Amino acid sequence: MTATVSTGRSYDDIEIGEALPELAIPLTRTLIVATALATRDFQDVHHDPELARERGSKDVFMNILTSNGLVGRFVTDWSGPCAVVRRVKIRLGAPNYPGDTMTITGEVVGKSDGLVEVRVRGANSLGDHATGTVTIAFTDRPGGTR
Repeated sequence: MTATVSTGRSYDDIEIGEALPELAIPLTRTLIVATALATRDFQDVHHDPELARERGSKDVFMNILTSNGLVGRFVTDWSGPCAVVRRVKIRLGAPNYPGDTMTITGEVVGKSDGLVEVRVRGANSLGDHATGTVTIAFTDRPGGTR
């Protein structure tokens, strides 16, 4: 019995201007607190609502490491296991608060020498939470090198 491994997309499949399928992420308190702790970000504004309010926020909010990870996940879910993230370059805007939803969209804006650049936007009800680009490199096999 032989198992087949899905390799997802290939570099040659991708077209500049291609839109990625959007991803809606419910922003639960558990997601925000757990991911802050998982990334070892113990700043109280990410897990203590009372202290977050004392510091001028309406509630706890998502940390940048989680935002980076979710943006990277968005692109690699689309590209498949033969793509490796080379760079995530985002700017944060509106905070991600519990009870909202962040919807991530993307578009291929560049392609050369085995690299693909995707412009991403993660927006919630307050506006743009994260905007920027993710650059991925395609390999010959899942988790491998080119």
